[in-house]
Amino acid sequence: MGLIQTIIVVFGVIAIAYAAAHFRLLDERVGDGLSDFVFMIAAPLLLFRTMVTADFHGTAPWQLWIAYFTGVIVAWAVSDLAIKVIFGRDNRAGVVAGVSGAFSNLVFLGMPLMLGVFGQEGFAILSLIVAIHMPIMMAASITLHEIAMRRDGVFEGEGHFASVVLSFFKSLLRNPFVLGILAGWIWRLTGLPMPMIADSLIQTLGSVAGPVALFAMGMGLKKFGISGHIAASLVMSAIKLFVMPAVVLAAAWFIGLPPFTAKIAVASAALPAGVNSYLIATRFGTGQALASNSMVMATALSAITMAFWISVVTHIFG
Repeated sequence: MGLIQTIIVVFGVIAIAYAAAHFRLLDERVGDGLSDFVFMIAAPLLLFRTMVTADFHGTAPWQLWIAYFTGVIVAWAVSDLAIKVIFGRDNRAGVVAGVSGAFSNLVFLGMPLMLGVFGQEGFAILSLIVAIHMPIMMAASITLHEIAMRRDGVFEGEGHFASVVLSFFKSLLRNPFVLGILAGWIWRLTGLPMPMIADSLIQTLGSVAGPVALFAMGMGLKKFGISGHIAASLVMSAIKLFVMPAVVLAAAWFIGLPPFTAKIAVASAALPAGVNSYLIATRFGTGQALASNSMVMATALSAITMAFWISVVTHIFG
């Protein structure tokens, strides 16, 4: 299946799920249940199996991470400045804007898209980004929010910060994605073969992660919706969909990433923000509408921009 057909199928599933939620063909709780299934079972098993079986073709993770997170840093900084300078928001809103402009939806949208366009090899490279993406983004969000609270004059004391950091590390160690990736690497290092029955079971459950994730995402978009802050959200969406992949493309070319790895890095950077941006905004108690709008708008626009960026990297890197 070609690029355009794959993108049509991917976003077609999202649109069908959105319509199902909009017309109440399915209860909102169905979407929540599907999200839980992907988050707790299907995606971790898929990541585990990928870590065990994938051939990374000599990919240097440090080069990949440097290229990708250069884009994250630039997009975050530009988003933070834009929301404060152009729209006059406070420092805490700047943190939410940074998350909305730099936190890619690598799992619910990136996973099925990479599998559809680049196959299992592309998903294996994506997994290297997923392995450190959430921990780094969450740690950055917590740290920068703490600094923002000081600057906004609403700092709640050392005890509050310590409890937040402790909570972060506890949640990280319980995160199914982190556990799936770590377990996969540990198994890989042992050199033991995967039992055929276990591999078949894991493959059966993991193989449905992509379409189920897309359907859950579509229903989730209807739940979050759009309300207020349209202009600011459009700016954040533009930064996420154009600035971040452009920076990653430049970094990948400068570093000299292998062509296939470079394509995955840029395509990953071109993904829209996911639900994590909204969850972080809710946790911090500010910018919920900004995060929700940016997520919905960027996801809708990415149906076009993803085709653009994948075409660009294919032309440049072959």
